[in-house]
Amino acid sequence: MSRYAEPMARLIEELKKLPGVGSKTAQRFAFHILRSSEEDAAALAEAVRGLKASLRLCSVCNNVTDVDPCIYCASPTRNQRMVCVVEEPTNIAAIERTREYNGVYHVLHGTLSPLHGVGPDQLRASSLLARVEHGDVDEVILATSPTLEGEATANWLASTLRGLQVKVTRIATGVPAGSDIEYADEVTMARALEGRREIKH
Repeated sequence: MSRYAEPMARLIEELKKLPGVGSKTAQRFAFHILRSSEEDAAALAEAVRGLKASLRLCSVCNNVTDVDPCIYCASPTRNQRMVCVVEEPTNIAAIERTREYNGVYHVLHGTLSPLHGVGPDQLRASSLLARVEHGDVDEVILATSPTLEGEATANWLASTLRGLQVKVTRIATGVPAGSDIEYADEVTMARALEGRREIKH
């Protein structure tokens, strides 16, 4: 038998489904919502409903958007011929924060992971391949994570794009700024050496 009234127990169970939210955090969230005003609780519920009702995937790049095509694909000031491939929509924010990139994106919604049953058919890559085959793209930047799955995905995409008239590049990885080389693992250190650049005098 639940320690909480059924509506509270149900809310806690739903909140526990969120990533990184355990039982204690879910309980804290649930009691916070209970103590909130009717207006605040209703606004939260409406925001969740609106999210599901209004958002969809961009028909060009698969980014989450409320307009189709998304703001990046529709922008006249962005380089539509340079496409940065990322794993998830959340990765776009990290790239945008640099203010260094002015191209567009393509979101795969995952990485290759045979252990979890994710193969090439489960990734949203077909529309990217179609864009390249139509000659709409000059460069594809592979910006998947430097994990085993991210590397496998980048390698698969690079081999799939080989032979097409497009430049394929991979983001550099290596020792993060502000960290000590002493604590870098072998893969990180190897990547840092591979991605070394000449210092101009």
